[in-house]
Amino acid sequence: MPDRTTLELHEFLPYRLSVLANRSSDTLAREYSQRFGLGVTEWRVMAVLGRYPGLSANEVAQRTAMDKVAVSRAVARLLAADRLRREFADHDRRRSVLRLSAAGQAIYEQIVPLALGYEKLILAGMSRSERELLFRLLDRLDELELRAEHSAAHGA
Repeated sequence: MPDRTTLELHEFLPYRLSVLANRSSDTLAREYSQRFGLGVTEWRVMAVLGRYPGLSANEVAQRTAMDKVAVSRAVARLLAADRLRREFADHDRRRSVLRLSAAGQAIYEQIVPLALGYEKLILAGMSRSERELLFRLLDRLDELELRAEHSAAHGA
C-alpha cells in the first residue's frame, strides 16, 4: 500500500491565508453590516470604487479577485440602494462605468476610518520593520501566485 500524502492545513499557505483573511474580514464586516446593511462583497466593490472611480464591473472583479457574478450581484444591489451610479465612459459610449453616489460616498467616508482603525489594531503589535517586511513579503507572494496561476493555466 503506497504512503498517503497528508495535507497539514496549519502549514498549507492557501489555507492559512484564507483563514486569516476570513477572520479579519468577518470582524470588520460585522460592524459595517450592522451599521450600513452591507455585505463583504458590497463593501469591497465600494472600497475599490471609492479609491478608483470610473471602473467597469469587470475591472472591479479583476482588482478584487472576486467572481464576476458575485461582483455583478453586488453592483446590482448597490445600484438599487442608490449607493452607486452607472454612467457611460467618456471615450466609449458602449462601456459603462461605476462611481459611488453621494449616499455611497457618505458611507465610504464612514467605513474607511473603521477599516483603518481595525488594521491599526491588528498591526499594533508589530514593529515598523516587521510591518515593512510583511508588506514586502505580501507583494512577493502576490507576484509568485500570479506566476504560478499563469503556469497552471498554460500547463507548465
